[in-house]
Amino acid sequence: MITDVATFIGGYAFRHLDARSPEWLVAQMDRLGIDQAWVGHLPSILYRDPTPGTAALARALEPFRNRLCPVPTVNPDAPRWEDDLNFASLIDAPAVRVYPTWQGVESTSAVMRELVAAAAAIEMPLLFTVRLEDARQRHPRDVAPQLPAAAIRFGVRQHPDVRILVSNADRAFIEEVHFGLTPVEAARVLWDIGWVWGPPEDHLRTLIETVGLERFVFGTGMPLRIPDGAVAKLDLLDLVPEERELITAGNLRSWRRG
Repeated sequence: MITDVATFIGGYAFRHLDARSPEWLVAQMDRLGIDQAWVGHLPSILYRDPTPGTAALARALEPFRNRLCPVPTVNPDAPRWEDDLNFASLIDAPAVRVYPTWQGVESTSAVMRELVAAAAAIEMPLLFTVRLEDARQRHPRDVAPQLPAAAIRFGVRQHPDVRILVSNADRAFIEEVHFGLTPVEAARVLWDIGWVWGPPEDHLRTLIETVGLERFVFGTGMPLRIPDGAVAKLDLLDLVPEERELITAGNLRSWRRG
């Protein structure tokens, strides 16, 4: 079983994407042997109110719900954001996405504290994305800052039951957060491997040895990133089947059970 926690459908404001449909996503999953994917809605990242984007995401994925799980966007600064959070629960979303820097929300603000508490209360994990593209690729008008490591530490510490998944973090970001948390706090945070370098730097191997194999899950970032890279990184780790399964599905199952 392989679950990809970092995929998207829809158009992107700063780059044309031919590959943006659920059908394309499923075809890539079949090609790479990926069984299930958590799917975000790219246009909703910049919607002031992401509610219409959540409805569009749910409709688009409905024919593929055995493979594609909707992960709606919540903007804690938008009116009635609580309704968006509750709707995510109604459609059995495995998590909700929040983009503080793109949404213009201070990551340590009162509204973020409210979102963390509300998500924890209904046992809904939060998915944060550090970056969407390499800084060298970004459009001149794409000026949202990268998510700060302090945002993750702040979120984890706001509620003892909140669970956080972080996508597209590199080694330095992961180490800054992980080693600034207590073991109990760190156990509620997962990291996808999408932005962690493999050989020859082998940052992923180093992180597995220092942070722990149990803290990592599989994520490709498609269609913004070429998905084959994440698969190749797993292959180059030379893990035994039981260890590989932890990254591809087992760690996610354990984390979701709390």
